[in-house]
Amino acid sequence: MNVLIVEDEKALAREIAAFLKNENFLCDLAFTGMEASEKIAVNLYDFVLLDLGLPDYNGLDLITEARKSKIDVSFIIITARGAVEDKVRGLNLGADDYLAKPFALVELLSRILAVARLKFRIKDPDITLGDFVMETQARKLSCKANDVDLTKKEFDLLHYLVINHEKVLTRQQLYEHIWGNILDDQYESNFIDVHIKNIRKKMNIHAPTPWLETVRGIGYRVSTRHD
Repeated sequence: MNVLIVEDEKALAREIAAFLKNENFLCDLAFTGMEASEKIAVNLYDFVLLDLGLPDYNGLDLITEARKSKIDVSFIIITARGAVEDKVRGLNLGADDYLAKPFALVELLSRILAVARLKFRIKDPDITLGDFVMETQARKLSCKANDVDLTKKEFDLLHYLVINHEKVLTRQQLYEHIWGNILDDQYESNFIDVHIKNIRKKMNIHAPTPWLETVRGIGYRVSTRHD
């Protein structure tokens, strides 16, 4: 998943980014409110980790901007401010959680995953897809006890489709959420198509995958109606 870390303490921002990248997140950094506002407006993020005490911005205004623009992103406030009114205002504006500094990175990860479970309506970390089982914590896909040999990015791509089940995701959405900025030099128009083709080929060795649908002219979708 794609995360924007909005934090003017650069050392802390980089520490959080290094930790989350090790947990298979993509991370962008913004050290000012203006930089964050611009990135949220043009990029697709699953989460924004937001410090309120920015040098040029009230962090809460970023939440207001995103909600007014109907940008689908989850905010977790991370700040030294401990006042109850700050917490209440942030949550009322649409923040999904609040974590006071100092905090343990493992607790931050736990909060992100908890919000993700609600956001994507995940009840069980092990997800059944026809004859396949996706073990999200172990990052493993199997079919009737046989492992399916997916690369890291193939697993991430399939997992993102799975947690957004029934939702059609465009090629651009998939690329940005798995690889980052769409302006990356590696991007080509058929980049996602090639990866989906490889995923299907590997899975179809074990069992059919009718639930992994191509939506012509748009992108892809995982549909549970084939279960």
